[in-house]
Amino acid sequence: MGEQAQREIEIAGGTGVTVERRGAIAVWTLDRPERYNALSRAAVRELGRLAREAAGDRSLRAVVITGAGDKAFCAGADLKERRSMDEEDVRDFLPLYRASFGAIDALPVPTFAAINGVAFGGGLELALACDFRVAARGVKLGLTETSLGIIPGAGGTQRLTRIVGEGRAKELIVFARRLDAEEAAALGVIHRVADEGQSALDAALAWAAPLEDAAPIAIAAALEAVDGASDRSLEDGLSLEARCYARTLASQDRLEALAAFAEKRKPRFEGR
Repeated sequence: MGEQAQREIEIAGGTGVTVERRGAIAVWTLDRPERYNALSRAAVRELGRLAREAAGDRSLRAVVITGAGDKAFCAGADLKERRSMDEEDVRDFLPLYRASFGAIDALPVPTFAAINGVAFGGGLELALACDFRVAARGVKLGLTETSLGIIPGAGGTQRLTRIVGEGRAKELIVFARRLDAEEAAALGVIHRVADEGQSALDAALAWAAPLEDAAPIAIAAALEAVDGASDRSLEDGLSLEARCYARTLASQDRLEALAAFAEKRKPRFEGR
């Protein structure tokens, strides 16, 4: 079995989410390819649980979220399940979306969306909750909710606007635009397009690989400082940056980096 024998794989029963650990990187896979990896209530709840659990895992360095198969990352909400829900049920479901995606957004390790196929509606909203997004060539993505008579309700209106600006976000959402990977990259909706013949997952794992040896306290502090910049004044943002910097200053990792430089060796960061 080779490399596969070294991997720890767990299927979260009944949730439609597969969890795999590759060294210090976790891979969470939406595993309902027959439903285009649509987001059921169970799947959304499980993603939130995994994120809260991962937040306390000191051995974790990155999380990659992807979809099973090659047709879909996530086609959005499970419309079959949604048809069985009344208005009140749907209203109650939205806080679960926001809490789960918010827990992913707040993770102290970098998160990557490996968009292997279509990502529409809630599927793209899930990707937008990640720090980095890489898509396979030829995939389609978009916040298409207005074509179904609703609007993005899992953070899409807010996160997309912060990424592409108000004017572009209005255009993409109001007209339910479907972008291909190359156009999405040009607009900044995704960061990278996988190379020809390369899967989105492989591209994301290759991108995340250097983080296995990175300083986790510094990475978490950097994420917090950058995430806090969008809704603060410059003065408040600089204060947040100073607090985040102070955490790195007090870490053993900083001293290890200085020692490694003096000894002309690679630092061994332990997150202390």
